[in-house]
Amino acid sequence: MEQATLDTLIRIAYVLAAALFVVGLHQMNSPATARNGNRLSAVGMTIAVVATVVHIASRGTSSGFAWPIIVAGFLIGGGLGLWMARAVKMTAMPQLVSLFNAVGGGAAALVAIDEYIKLTDLGVGVPTETTVPTVLGVVIGCVTFSGSWIASGKLQGVVPSRPIVIPGGRLVTIALAAIALAGAGYLVFGVASVPILFVIIGAGLVFGVTMVLPIGGADMPVVISLLNSFTGTAAAMAGFVINNPVLIISGALVGAAGGILTKLMADAMNRSVVNIIAGGFGTGDAAAGAAVGGAGGSVREVNPDDVAIQLAYARHVIIVPGYGLAVAQAQHQVRKLADLLEARGVDVKYAIHPVAGRMPGHMNVLLAEANVPYPQLREMDEINPEFERCDVALVVGANDVTNPAARSNPASPIYGMPILDVDHAKSIVVIKRSMRPGYAGIDNELYANPRCGMLFADAKDGLASLTAAVKAV
Repeated sequence: MEQATLDTLIRIAYVLAAALFVVGLHQMNSPATARNGNRLSAVGMTIAVVATVVHIASRGTSSGFAWPIIVAGFLIGGGLGLWMARAVKMTAMPQLVSLFNAVGGGAAALVAIDEYIKLTDLGVGVPTETTVPTVLGVVIGCVTFSGSWIASGKLQGVVPSRPIVIPGGRLVTIALAAIALAGAGYLVFGVASVPILFVIIGAGLVFGVTMVLPIGGADMPVVISLLNSFTGTAAAMAGFVINNPVLIISGALVGAAGGILTKLMADAMNRSVVNIIAGGFGTGDAAAGAAVGGAGGSVREVNPDDVAIQLAYARHVIIVPGYGLAVAQAQHQVRKLADLLEARGVDVKYAIHPVAGRMPGHMNVLLAEANVPYPQLREMDEINPEFERCDVALVVGANDVTNPAARSNPASPIYGMPILDVDHAKSIVVIKRSMRPGYAGIDNELYANPRCGMLFADAKDGLASLTAAVKAV
């Protein structure tokens, strides 16, 4: 086959892959079509990879090590990906997403660095149209790489979840930004310089650390989404550097989608992205406070039999899932309880807060794993008006997203954050292991509500007890 014809077929394959990315991303708008959208995107990526391999083979290579490296990359990367997809628990998925962000950002930066070094070695000079995306890709990719490792460490507990304030941290961050900007200006308006590029790399890596460390654990879902957007942007810049259209398109899609999601999540917390990056609230692993000390009331404890009677004879029940549900891997148990209640004629819905869990869509994915019907999953704005006529609101492991202090206490760090109106329900039951506060590190005023009963148990055990008790009613 002639080279010109092969090049045309490769370009067509890239266009097809890009189209599948767009369609796949669109289908991810709805839980009902998200799985198919993921498959379409995977097919698009397969086409793009195969087309790239054909392109490399058709052009030949000057290094005998190229193909062994490519094959090794496929085997190692594919093997690790398959293993992690099967072995990683849902509770560890946010950490895994952060690691993927780190790998994506780092890979994009390496592509740009490699191409820049090649051009400088040739001695032909580096054109501005290559230097600009190289600098942007390196800076954004390095910030994403180091920042994502810190975010993953915070979620895993390896790095303290509380905001870690570095002495003079803001000055350090400003200085790093100034170094990166000065280096970028030198490369763009001066001459090609690999040492200056490595200075920019160092500034970007340290900037990622100083940016994420002061952010509290409660803001991690937004940070993960922001870093995901950075990963896509860095990949798009790498695409411009090597003139690869499918990398530009896919990177731009990820960057735009991540940016939109970040804005939506920040709005859901009634905070700006700038405010979050400047240093958020959240102690994450702080010691539990006094028993609802800020609520000015006592806690009423209930047992499974009492709750079972309420659930069995209710007409409307709203289940509010949270991180505790994910930790206990209780999604299948909550589905069993919901099925049992529905068999008794109870209307069951799930209230999903945008930042419940530790990453965007955490609760949606968790419940989808248990095959909970998609129509039962209701977003915050849609479900909040229904709490007024709800007979029982069953809160399973959710904390900050149900705290009335967000509406009533101007001194609270979560004041102004939209929450689920659980306190408007006729009866409230909270399944929780202890009175330990959530990631925001503050007591939940909901627990002192006279209509609220606390069922102290692991989410999985508590739901199993409720299921057995409802069957006995």
